[in-house]
Amino acid sequence: MRILVISDLHANLTALEAVLAEAGKIDAAWCLGDLVGYGPDPNECIQTVRQLPNLVCILGNHDAATLNHIGVNAFNPEARQAIYWTQKSLTPQGVEFLRSLPEKVTVGEVTLAHGSPRQPVWEYLLDTHTATQNFAFFETPYCFIGHTHLPVCYNLRDGQRMAELIIPETNQPIKLMPRTIINPGSVGQPRDRDPRASFAIYIPETQTWENYRIPYDIQEVQARMVAAHLPERHIVRLEGGW
Repeated sequence: MRILVISDLHANLTALEAVLAEAGKIDAAWCLGDLVGYGPDPNECIQTVRQLPNLVCILGNHDAATLNHIGVNAFNPEARQAIYWTQKSLTPQGVEFLRSLPEKVTVGEVTLAHGSPRQPVWEYLLDTHTATQNFAFFETPYCFIGHTHLPVCYNLRDGQRMAELIIPETNQPIKLMPRTIINPGSVGQPRDRDPRASFAIYIPETQTWENYRIPYDIQEVQARMVAAHLPERHIVRLEGGW
């Protein structure tokens, strides 16, 4: 069974379409949140994701802010501007879909959360200390997260006091070892200085995970962002992957 694992699409349809073309035939899709925010294509991304096979999708912080579940004052000025634009642009069907999303789910041996298992919508896992604390907040062997826009893995072996940080290599399958927290990176706005869209394929029968990167037409997305009068900072950062 090939499961597509995606996160942080951020209303970037061009990147999402490139990911789906590269992923090929999949049996299921797990989306770890932030379908909207920053980018120019919120409705199109939601519609595309909804059509994926055996979809499991959870709520991200930008999704929650768009629904006014999180106060927009928690975001920086440019992010707030993008949230306000998204709220005005989203169709009723898009709003309904976002409202249906859970904050955290368990599927087989995997817990899915956007930020962290401890604080599913908002907490960032950016260091081994914070990651180590979060292993107490899920019981499955594996936890898949997004939010940081960074493809990264934290592994806590029996007897260890601190989780180990691992950066998965692109196009190199790895066997996940219990217990592991892993992030596929961002489809729509990578932040590891690599502007290519990031995603992963997970095969549960063998606990195999493989990260992929795929280029897409960034200038096409930027043009739509300019036309929508979205913040310049978000437009520029797509090229540098920051």
